[in-house]
Amino acid sequence: MVGGTGTVGRHVVARLAARGHEVRALSRHARGPPVGRATGAGRAAAVDGVDVVVDASNTATSLRHVRAAVVDGTRRLLAAERDAEVRPPVLVSVVGCHDVPMAYYAAKVAQEREVADGGVPWTVVAATQFHELVAATLGAAARRGVVPLLRAPVQPVAAAEVGAAVADAAERDPLGRITTVAGPEAVDLRDLARAWRDVTGSRAAPVRVPLPGALGRALRAGGLTDPHPDVRGTTELRAWLAAQHAAGAAGRWRARPPP
Repeated sequence: MVGGTGTVGRHVVARLAARGHEVRALSRHARGPPVGRATGAGRAAAVDGVDVVVDASNTATSLRHVRAAVVDGTRRLLAAERDAEVRPPVLVSVVGCHDVPMAYYAAKVAQEREVADGGVPWTVVAATQFHELVAATLGAAARRGVVPLLRAPVQPVAAAEVGAAVADAAERDPLGRITTVAGPEAVDLRDLARAWRDVTGSRAAPVRVPLPGALGRALRAGGLTDPHPDVRGTTELRAWLAAQHAAGAAGRWRARPPP
């Protein structure tokens, strides 16, 4: 499990372990041999003796270097999997990365292509934005005194529900296609920002933010949503936020993004 300590990866690890699988959680920060995406260090040892590799890795690399970290890292990992005769891979990706013109999404498209062209069957699980990401993004903005109001629909989903779908994909035969996971409903980002502000009690000022150009058009057209996902989550963001707040975790989402 590459990225096994991340926002989704930790849920995949927990799900598979609960189902009786022995899971090797790999990341730069996990215990055991570190795996370097950009350098390929440790990849052979990481896949030795495993049945299937799930790649839910992310990168904190600057956008200028993200393609090298994401795309080249996947290419090296796939080569190690072929050498070790590991079962076809499961890759975690993003709903809308083919339609929304952002540098990171372009790298995810290229990463998907590496997997699809890797010469073995495969499965890509593409998810909409996580509740955790939405909350962390708003929290980061609120630390600067504002809560951005953007006119664009999103369909956030709980990372735990994505993790369950990825675990399912790891257990079954490869699909050879992209399967999508999305939240229960599409909601305007302005409404989500207001909900976050209400639940957390933030006093940051709501500020309307325009979305110009091709990016704005893609987002307003619903580029980050999927009206007919293969797997639809059941947890709405407002309910998730309320649960986090009740558990005393709301401050954590105001403090910093999840890893």
